[in-house]
Amino acid sequence: MTPHRVAVLAVDQVVGLDLGAPAQVFSTARDSADQHYYAVDTCTPGGRPVRSTAGFRVLPEHGLELLDRADTVVVPGVGGDATFRSDDVEPEVTQALRSAYDRGARIMSTCTGAFVLAAAGLLDGRRATTHWAYADRFRRLHPRVNLDPDVLFVADDRVLTSAGVVAGIDLCLHVVRTDHGSEVANQAARRCVMPPWRDGGQAQYIERPVPLVPDSSTAGAREWARQRLHEPVSLRDLAGRARMSVRTFTRRFRAETGLSPAQWLLHERTDHARLLLESTDLTVDQIAHRSGFGTTAALRQQLHQRIGVAPSAYRRTFRRTPPVAPEKVGSIGGA
Repeated sequence: MTPHRVAVLAVDQVVGLDLGAPAQVFSTARDSADQHYYAVDTCTPGGRPVRSTAGFRVLPEHGLELLDRADTVVVPGVGGDATFRSDDVEPEVTQALRSAYDRGARIMSTCTGAFVLAAAGLLDGRRATTHWAYADRFRRLHPRVNLDPDVLFVADDRVLTSAGVVAGIDLCLHVVRTDHGSEVANQAARRCVMPPWRDGGQAQYIERPVPLVPDSSTAGAREWARQRLHEPVSLRDLAGRARMSVRTFTRRFRAETGLSPAQWLLHERTDHARLLLESTDLTVDQIAHRSGFGTTAALRQQLHQRIGVAPSAYRRTFRRTPPVAPEKVGSIGGA
C-alpha cells in the first residue's frame, strides 16, 4: 500500500502547534500490520527556513514542489498581521495551492491558515471557518467567503478549514475517519490521548464563568443524564439533581455548555447512537431505543439534521476500511 502523501506548508510566523499536529495525528493512523496510511512532509516557499510563533525556526527538507505530488495539503495557522492580507501572501504560495487543488488534491487549513487559502481564492463562495477571535478581520478582508466562526471545523468538498489551536487536531481526526473509518481514527485518537471525536458543528467558544459556590455546577447532573440516555430525562429531573430551580439550572447550564439542556441531551443521544452504529451490530431500531430516541424515525431525523446522513449510510461510511481517493472525500461532520 502506498501511503497517502500529506504536505504541510509552513509560511513565516507559522503557529507551532498547528505545524506539528498533522504529522502527529496522521502518523498514528495505521493498519493491523502497523503500516502507516499517511506519509507527512513539511515544505516552505523556496525550501527556506521560516520563523514560528513559538520561538524556533523551521528547517524544511522541501520547497513548494512538494505540493505537486501531495494528495493532501495542510496550511497551518499564521501569527502576526502581515499575512492576514492577501497582498502579503507570496504569489508563489497562492499559485502552488491553486495548482494543487486544480489537479485534485485535498486542501486543509487550521486556525488562521484560512487567510492563506482565502488569499489563494480557494474559499470564495465556500463555507469556511477560522479562529473566532479573527472572524471580524476575516470578513472584512474576504467578504466572498461564507464564514462560520461558531464551529470547530468545516468540510466543503475538497477544501476543509478548522478553528484555532486543538480544533486542527479534530479536523485531522475527521479526515482519518472519513478516509479509513472510525476504528482507525479512534486508535489514532487514543495514541494522541484525544477524545475519539468532537463534532465539527460544536461551538468554538463558550464562556464558562467560575461558579461562586463549588457545588453550583451542572456537571453532576450532566453525568447523571449520560448514564440514563435510554430513559426519559426531563428538565425538572436535571434541575432536581443539581438542587436548583429550573430557571437557575437552565441559565447556568447554558453558561457552562453553550447549549440548552434539551439541545445538549439531543447531542449526547446522537453521539451515543453514532458510537453504537460504529462499534456494534445492533439493529437501527435497537440503537434508537438504547440512545433514547425511541423510534427509528426519530433517530433518522436527528442524525440527518446533525450530520446529513441516514443511520444505515453512517454505519456503512464509518465502518469501512479501504482508503478513499482525495476527490471523493465528502463533508460529513461539519458541512
